[in-house]
Amino acid sequence: MRLAFSTLGVPGMPVADVVRLAAGAGYQGVELRAHPEEPVHPLIGARERAAVRAEFAAAGVEILAVAGYARVATERDAAGEEELAQELSELVLLAADLGAPYVRVFPGGGERPADGADADAARRLAAVAPLAAERGVRVLLETHDSHGTGAAAARVLGLVGHRSVGALWDVLHTWRGGERPADTRAALAPYLGYVQVKDVVSAADPRPVPLGAGALPLASALAALGPEPAAAHGPVPAPEGGYGLGTGGWLCWEYEKRWFPEAPELPGLLAAGRDHLRQVLDGVAAGASAAGDAAAVPPTPPAGVQEEGGTPDRSD
Repeated sequence: MRLAFSTLGVPGMPVADVVRLAAGAGYQGVELRAHPEEPVHPLIGARERAAVRAEFAAAGVEILAVAGYARVATERDAAGEEELAQELSELVLLAADLGAPYVRVFPGGGERPADGADADAARRLAAVAPLAAERGVRVLLETHDSHGTGAAAARVLGLVGHRSVGALWDVLHTWRGGERPADTRAALAPYLGYVQVKDVVSAADPRPVPLGAGALPLASALAALGPEPAAAHGPVPAPEGGYGLGTGGWLCWEYEKRWFPEAPELPGLLAAGRDHLRQVLDGVAAGASAAGDAAAVPPTPPAGVQEEGGTPDRSD
């Protein structure tokens, strides 16, 4: 699996420094926070977009996603609908110009009844799907806020039914929502684009900490990612073709330094975070292999019972 980090962890860092940081720390990709306080956002021009794309390409680092802040389940009036449609289109066009395969959006449904929030989100995502398909981009609904579990996100995505609209699994929010990783994976399997990983002090205290130093059971989430049945993705397969361990899915470390400025600086944590993720992935893969080997060995029959085809022991 390929590793990326989000620029939410290095707020305001110039693009050249982000690229050098990723390459030097052994990360294959970067999720770019698309906000006006960052170097990359929808208002930058064509020349700047081309320069950003070239900078990443020269270093062999991929731009994984444009992490936007569009909220697709929010209740809006007619003017708000037009504003959101424009925001979604601009994010798709920015991602396409940068060569990024994904755009991240939020639900943002607040306390709205689920039926109305789901229907509005699905309608808006379906409206931008043709543009995303034309530009080779997938718009991913993150498991976040009003739709923090895989089951909630899947309700929306099932209504959309377009391969250019999918899911971003943020492991923090599904954990805090009380959803088991296996259930999240089952809900999101037809739609999954990539996975955001992180670690925090506790479920009640979301302050970011180095990977492996907090309370989030990351190994359980990663164990749920693979291997998978060949048909698991259903009618809207992810372009990677799956999240079987070692086959090429993306894990992105989202370290929320922007919201917690007192947290340790991310650059000094990246190498150790990379190593921790690799160790967890290796452990999960080893466990899956051991389980497969055990399943391949016929179990020893209980005392008094012969194997199939033999004569049962009637001594009892």
